[in-house]
Amino acid sequence: MPEIRKDIKNILVVRNDRFGEFLLNIPAFRALKETYPQAKLIAAVNPYVKELAVCIPYIDEILEWPAGDHDFLEKFDLILRLKERNIDAVLILNPTRQWHLISYFAGIPIRAGYDRKMGFLLTDKIKDDKNLGARHEVYSNLEIAGLIGAYTEDKTLSINIEPKEADGILRKFKVDPEDTLFAVHPWTSDPVKEWPLDNFIGLVKKINSYANGKILIIGRREEVHRSFPIFGWMNDVVIDFTGRTSLRELGALLKRCKFLVSGDSGPVHLACTVGTPVLAIFRNDIAGKGPKRWGPWGDKNVVVEGATLSAITVDEVFECLRKSFL
Repeated sequence: MPEIRKDIKNILVVRNDRFGEFLLNIPAFRALKETYPQAKLIAAVNPYVKELAVCIPYIDEILEWPAGDHDFLEKFDLILRLKERNIDAVLILNPTRQWHLISYFAGIPIRAGYDRKMGFLLTDKIKDDKNLGARHEVYSNLEIAGLIGAYTEDKTLSINIEPKEADGILRKFKVDPEDTLFAVHPWTSDPVKEWPLDNFIGLVKKINSYANGKILIIGRREEVHRSFPIFGWMNDVVIDFTGRTSLRELGALLKRCKFLVSGDSGPVHLACTVGTPVLAIFRNDIAGKGPKRWGPWGDKNVVVEGATLSAITVDEVFECLRKSFL
């Protein structure tokens, strides 16, 4: 274990991609704050993730920086701002040439990350073998934090979101506070990770016929055109929340649910973070996209996996769900 560097006062952690990936850094944030309680912890995040980042108690300040490349003036301005902040260490948890260059030209003394995409600009680095999918993303993030001596015994995901934050949207959809709620998320950001939609429809019907509760269909605004024609008219037991919530409202909503069923997606990690059990459906034939790396974090979750998603049947998923959560 590298030694703790007592002179560190300002730490920048860069993870400005999607919200699910960001949430898997919570144990690393905790390790940094426990090891360096006197240091200010600044998180560089995608702007849309800010509403979740502010709910993580280990983060002292948010730096908004959209994913993707930026023009020269934007990068130059950020370099000047970072110089003014006297950042002592930067941890780049998702390797990009852009952030390696920015950190180098900002003169940040300790630059930790993966030896990839101009990794020679880093002072402390590990091999990037995440594409092999040999371990969970949480462990990879903790290893980067460990490059500056940060460590924690507590590797759980947690966030400060209260169930009552969903009261308004539940009232809007006439959901009784005493209702038992089940969440289903049929979509993913990558089509190769998506269980067939007809299977999700069949699963929703099975849950509806077996369990006494309301089924909440969740998803992004981009999925409304797919969701509403299927789920938007079903009945007052199946309620389509697709595109209707903020991320923070979604977290509060999930916290009130008995379980979430989903493919590999951000809501899986959000549900784990708020303590809701997850049944996740994964293909396991692509190592870097498999459940060993991206599966739900925590011991009360279950994964149904197969070499192809189409080979995973509705009955197989429902039986696992019934035995685990119903």
